[in-house]
Amino acid sequence: MTVELQGDLQSRDAKIAIVVSRFNDFVTTHLLDAAVDTYRRHGGNDAQLTVAWTPGSFEIPTVALRLAQSGKFDAVVCLGCIIRGGTSHFDFVANEAAKGIGQVSLQTGVPCIFGVITADNLEQAIDRAGAKQGNSGAKAMAAAIEMVNLLKQVK
Repeated sequence: MTVELQGDLQSRDAKIAIVVSRFNDFVTTHLLDAAVDTYRRHGGNDAQLTVAWTPGSFEIPTVALRLAQSGKFDAVVCLGCIIRGGTSHFDFVANEAAKGIGQVSLQTGVPCIFGVITADNLEQAIDRAGAKQGNSGAKAMAAAIEMVNLLKQVK
């Protein structure tokens, strides 16, 4: 018989930190609002939720690492919005944010969920912040809740 492990989507007592970029906050505030709403709708307690703001997406991994290392959180949700401009700056910031968030997960064992929108233009970013393609903040929070519950089964 095969053993199958799956995390459910019940927040219960999950302690979750959200790291959100202030840069492009006209998009990231929508991501944050949806993440918090998702946490609450799945049974989360606001007292178990912490939000930390960074200047930009490049700084998200540093704050995520400190939060994950603190031992206070079951997961860290990372939210940001990087929109391609006319220079290669987009590539550097997007790559380092993605790589850094992934490294935090692997180094600490705390799920760090990548909810950073990388978009070619403002329209794409708005679509992924709730307009046409759902909300990446809500999806990231759902992934965090599921991972918290899955990892509890693995321990």
